[in-house]
Amino acid sequence: MKGGRRLSPSRAARYVMKLEELIPSLMVAEIKGNTDVEIKGMEMDSRQVKPEDLFIAVKGFHVDGHRFIPEAIQRGAAAIVVEENIHLKEDIPVIRVPDTHRAMAVLASTFYRHPTRHLKLIGVTGTNGKTTVTHLIRDILQDSGRMTGLIGTMNMKIGDRVYPVKNTTPESLELQRGFREMVDRGCSHAVIEASSHALHMGRTRGCQFKTVVFTNLTQDHLDYHGTMEHYRAAKGLLFSQLGNAYQDRSEDQPLAVLNIDDEASSYFKEITSGQVITYSIKQPADVYAEHIQFHPGGTSFKLKTFHGSVDVQMKLMGTFNVYNVLAATAVALGEGISIEQIRKTLSRVQGVPGRFERVDEGQSFTVLVDYAHTPDSLENVLTTIREFAMGKVTCVVGCGGDRDRTKRPQMAQIAASYSEQAIITSDNPRTEDPQQIIDDMMDGVNGFSPERVKSIVDRTEAIRSAIHSASAGDVVLIAGKGHETYQEIDGIRYDFDDREVARQAILEKG
Repeated sequence: MKGGRRLSPSRAARYVMKLEELIPSLMVAEIKGNTDVEIKGMEMDSRQVKPEDLFIAVKGFHVDGHRFIPEAIQRGAAAIVVEENIHLKEDIPVIRVPDTHRAMAVLASTFYRHPTRHLKLIGVTGTNGKTTVTHLIRDILQDSGRMTGLIGTMNMKIGDRVYPVKNTTPESLELQRGFREMVDRGCSHAVIEASSHALHMGRTRGCQFKTVVFTNLTQDHLDYHGTMEHYRAAKGLLFSQLGNAYQDRSEDQPLAVLNIDDEASSYFKEITSGQVITYSIKQPADVYAEHIQFHPGGTSFKLKTFHGSVDVQMKLMGTFNVYNVLAATAVALGEGISIEQIRKTLSRVQGVPGRFERVDEGQSFTVLVDYAHTPDSLENVLTTIREFAMGKVTCVVGCGGDRDRTKRPQMAQIAASYSEQAIITSDNPRTEDPQQIIDDMMDGVNGFSPERVKSIVDRTEAIRSAIHSASAGDVVLIAGKGHETYQEIDGIRYDFDDREVARQAILEKG
């Protein structure tokens, strides 16, 4: 199958295994040809195949990997895994299985020597907050002396090395390859964002989780899941996959960390066999925050846990970030890290790129870029801004094409309700007409005046308009794309970074 870049340029130290040693991991397989051949790598992308690789022909949503078998062979594939009954001119072994996608997870885990058996793997799922929570967990673990890998929306990190990723949660083959490299480089822990798509598609099969985290559940991805019940069930797969065996020490126990302020947490608690740590702002829990106060430099609160209490002063702002911090704290406590060490890390963290990120060129007004692309996340960010804004608030926001249409009017309505001015614009239209997306959004703001809500199709012009009209003390929020450095229009990705566009607009304004 075409598409994607491998996570690691090292090919996980070029592991080698005989095909005849690899095949026994498959329960059902029809084998043709000589299996006494060496396998030095595995690929599902024909363009990445190198000599002596095993090529797995996976049927995807848009392309069928079986179409690219000739290219894989031309590039030197030593063997092929298929689910169709094919006939090749070339004399190379073919392994036929009922489902190549499922087989890929088994083969990848086997080939890379089951790396998550040697890592404490932490998975974070939920509609919002996954990226921030995973980064906070990694920061706390690293500061406590535990080398930790990370895989998520923005990239994969191993120590000071950064690799690109295509999806929030990569395919099983890429995951196992990445985990193998983490183990080889000395990581004791790994933290990953587990998206609902990835869980439903089986990308995390073969991953042995030690801790799983639930942040929240609000409307998103209904274009894929259909209903909130199906969306919740997809998230629930992470909790049902948590190990069923218990250990002798608390820091080795399988652990589920749950936000009990979200009613969906009761469902996840029911389906997991792991021990549970709860966190909350609204009610007593194992980990909770009291006396939350926001100020220009960040947030302060009393952090109360089953291992004592501390006063926290952090640079992160907003109630949603307090929730993120509580989730990360619960995970860290589960790993045996002291509450004082947690406090020290929280006091220094600056945040995550594209999440409530300031664009500062010395201007007299505030410009913030945030990834908020769901109704709940947008409302959270705007609520936080209203708590410190001295002047008017302007929100620039759009919705992605080829995605859940039902949230479009909601996004616009929230932007208009919490802002003095909402500018409805393009996000990533993908294959849809940008104006149609904006029209869908405008259906949610029929009761607002034209002075309160306007639409500008071109995102650059929308950002420039918001910034050029800002005065001292005002706040401009540019929502939806966050850290992304592209805009996808008609299936083509163009260079586009909200932060850079905003920076240029500020400099133009002078």
